[in-house]
Amino acid sequence: MSETILIVDDEEPVRKTFREWLESAALDCRILVAGDAESALLQANQTAIDLAVLDWNLGAGNDGLQLLEDLYVFNPNITAIMITGYAHQATPLDAMRMGVRDYLDKNQDLNRATFLNAVRRQLDRIRPAKRERQLHASLMAFREAVEKVLPLVQSAAALNDPVQLPDAIRSLFRFLLKTTAASDGVLIVRSYDPARSPAEVVRVYRDDGQPLAGELTPFARSIAGAVVSMQEPCTMADLDRAAASAALALQPFERGRQTLLAAALAVAPGMHVVLELFDKQGAVGLVPFENCDRSLVGAAADFGAEMLRQALGERQTHRLLFDAVAAALRASDSVTESLQGDSAQRRQEPPPPAVMDQLRAGLSDAGHAVNADDTLRLAEALRVLALRHGTPAVQHAIRLLESLRQLLDAVTGTEDAAH
Repeated sequence: MSETILIVDDEEPVRKTFREWLESAALDCRILVAGDAESALLQANQTAIDLAVLDWNLGAGNDGLQLLEDLYVFNPNITAIMITGYAHQATPLDAMRMGVRDYLDKNQDLNRATFLNAVRRQLDRIRPAKRERQLHASLMAFREAVEKVLPLVQSAAALNDPVQLPDAIRSLFRFLLKTTAASDGVLIVRSYDPARSPAEVVRVYRDDGQPLAGELTPFARSIAGAVVSMQEPCTMADLDRAAASAALALQPFERGRQTLLAAALAVAPGMHVVLELFDKQGAVGLVPFENCDRSLVGAAADFGAEMLRQALGERQTHRLLFDAVAAALRASDSVTESLQGDSAQRRQEPPPPAVMDQLRAGLSDAGHAVNADDTLRLAEALRVLALRHGTPAVQHAIRLLESLRQLLDAVTGTEDAAH
């Protein structure tokens, strides 16, 4: 969006000249003109004004600073250039509070070059700040949209994630336990991602599909890790002795078992899934798993892997959605934090050097007995006091100064001498 410049001056030739200067400079701005405060405010009500070029004295008792205060209601980020022959009458507090960023003295250096230089300086400041505000608004809109999507993602996860994976595991074990006569079993799911902390995550599910809690042996030293490396179903009898001879550490749920049948399922890259069946029941008690059981589990691993792939895929999809939402919210937070403060914060910054130089020159030319820099320091102290603590604090400071004046007058006899 191009910037909008509003010229307000009660003299029609001046308005016309300023407009011609701006149009000839090709600043890519929309230019509006007004001859009085009422016309200016009507236009500000229809269009956001970025830069106002205001005459200090608008005639009919109107004040350029008062008009700027009214314009601020329509756009709190408005910036102004004041055209005046009375720069010394404006204080730093007025200048900063109302958004004045430059003065042009119509009695001294006001010409096309100085006028356009002042406008370009302000546009160079306004444009990046405006883009920043638009980016901030876009981020806020994006964040609101993401936060609206988040409950939908959570609802979908609540409906699907806890149900589908347990169902798939339970269905697979129901078939295998019945056909192999195993007493029970577990499903071990191991995922590894070096960018994650911890990089390795191992979960164990019972044959009813519910997670099994407890501290686990590292996957690389476990029976499941050995099964993955062999890439084919395997059986073990006398489990404690077999694991010890192979230098493997038993998991808590494997201890005390007699026989085991295990097979790896190819579910997804970066994920190892191992099915373990325990303690085959025969007519006379526990019996070893046979080759036919290995073949059966090997065949079941293919369709079991497909079932688990779909179930884990649903879970992974939800996880990715959650991660994406979280990343989007973090990104909006970090970008927002990197942006400068809002208009209220920027108004608390000291007046620009150009404003201070104009005021210093005006105060010096006015023939004040006090040094201009001291006057500006006093005005700046009052400005900060007003911004931080409001009008009551300034009124209190005025009363203190008046009391000090009265005290010094009484001590030095100045008041008597004046009479």
